[in-house]
Amino acid sequence: MAKLYFYYSAMNAGKSTALLQSSYNYRERGMRTLLFAPAIDTRTGPGRVQSRIGLGAEAIAFQPGDNLLEQVRATHSTLPVSCVLVDEAQFLTRPQVEQLTEVADLLRIPVLCYGLRTDFQAQLFPGSAALLALADNLTELKTICHCGRKATMNLRINADGRAVKEGAQVEIGGNDRYLPMCRRHFKEALASA
Repeated sequence: MAKLYFYYSAMNAGKSTALLQSSYNYRERGMRTLLFAPAIDTRTGPGRVQSRIGLGAEAIAFQPGDNLLEQVRATHSTLPVSCVLVDEAQFLTRPQVEQLTEVADLLRIPVLCYGLRTDFQAQLFPGSAALLALADNLTELKTICHCGRKATMNLRINADGRAVKEGAQVEIGGNDRYLPMCRRHFKEALASA
């Protein structure tokens, strides 16, 4: 039985690397994978999954209004798809997560989603909230705070390296804009901002 999986973590836990490794494992066995990445993230070009350690692959760039079930169904009808993988899954909409449940349930294709659980204000992203509610399997990928404890929070920083408390939920960035932190150090950074 195919399932919908959600692999979540704070920044810098290796989500994109794990996605690319999973895709490679399928392809090494002669199976076709379909990769999706949000069109909003253009740091390495549209429609690309890129890890911090240098691995990368082309992907289908998705927009909030795209019907992922229909895109997978159309692709699968021409050449079978063995697995669907979604990078930066926090940017999915609830309807898109529901569509991905249909990919698993109706098309019987496993769907592996990788993304952040919460934003820089410790609020769930809509896509993450839907995945936490609807995914068959939830797996936390771990990374560490500068203190060595498990990082569960994403601290947004400004150009001076100081914590940012307010702003739009979505601001694309990497190590120059976000730091993974444990809850204690996250709260301390915000208190001193």
